[in-house]
Amino acid sequence: MAGNSFGTLYKITTFGESHGEALGGIIDGCPPGITIDLEAIQNEMQRRKPGQSSIVTQRKEEDEVQLLSGIFEGKTTGTPIGFIIPNTNQKSDDYSHIKDTFRPSHADYVYEQKYGIRDYRGGGRSSARETASRVVAGAIAKQVVKDIKITAFVSSVGEIFINKPYQDLDFSLIESNAVRCPDLEAAQKMEEHIKEIKKQGDTVGGTITCVIQNVPIGLGEPVFDKLHAELGKAMLSINAVHGFEYGSGFCGARMKGSEHNDLYNEDGTTKSNLSGGIQGGISNGMDIYFRVAFKPVATLIQNQEVLTNQNTIVEQHGKGRHDPCVVPRAVPIVEAMAAIVLADFYLLNKIYQAK
Repeated sequence: MAGNSFGTLYKITTFGESHGEALGGIIDGCPPGITIDLEAIQNEMQRRKPGQSSIVTQRKEEDEVQLLSGIFEGKTTGTPIGFIIPNTNQKSDDYSHIKDTFRPSHADYVYEQKYGIRDYRGGGRSSARETASRVVAGAIAKQVVKDIKITAFVSSVGEIFINKPYQDLDFSLIESNAVRCPDLEAAQKMEEHIKEIKKQGDTVGGTITCVIQNVPIGLGEPVFDKLHAELGKAMLSINAVHGFEYGSGFCGARMKGSEHNDLYNEDGTTKSNLSGGIQGGISNGMDIYFRVAFKPVATLIQNQEVLTNQNTIVEQHGKGRHDPCVVPRAVPIVEAMAAIVLADFYLLNKIYQAK
């Protein structure tokens, strides 16, 4: 299976399945001499782990990271950083009922058609549990680009949206509620909506907004490796993501150029920031901001029609432990993938500066 690595200089390769012995990864290209805060890595894992509130999956995993190589006496050595995250709370029997069926909107059918075999336990490699390894790589990437501030938060659940620009939000409130929304009034409505959806055995989607501040000018490459293109690829590689927009996004398509242009100040900053901090694929020093759309989780705890491996349609009731809404736990994943992209371009930029 190809496609298990991401990045150019700062590269993460992940391995493992949802119900295997462990997940893990290898980070290649991390510079030597970076002081690593192990507690910060584990804190990021705590934000992503299952079972942390009543509105997420109740699978109980501590997600304790075991670092195997690449760090000595608290600092990176420049060699590959290897790590594992043991799976300790698998309930594989929960998935025996889908051994011979294909769930709608999952990867079950296409995996079996492509590879001729699939691990049906929790989706195997296609499970969102794979993202735990990304969070480790992102936590270390944040320490590589420690002066850059990356903040993600839930900006909508279903039809409930934050109706304020990010500049008017208090980011310190993000971790104060189970939804990870900095607008407390909206957060309460979101949480109540998720709980109601859960009672129905149904699921709901939402969006996450990410704001990246203190970005130096010059990150990103022209033409095919534009900064926003790599951010888009990173976000669209996350399970359940169905959309990505940065800056003015799709709203910009309704505007005139005279309305959309970011006019300059004398110091090179811009009066507005509809470009989202990126021009010509290169960071311009303004805040980078983007929004990521997550579809509703495909597993419903109610009856659905499914396809069998005998090409018949039968009715099946969903089982197992699943998120009624994935966006609260996806916040640290969005931050992690953004950090990996920024660390990669930061290291690429240092090569130019050294010439």
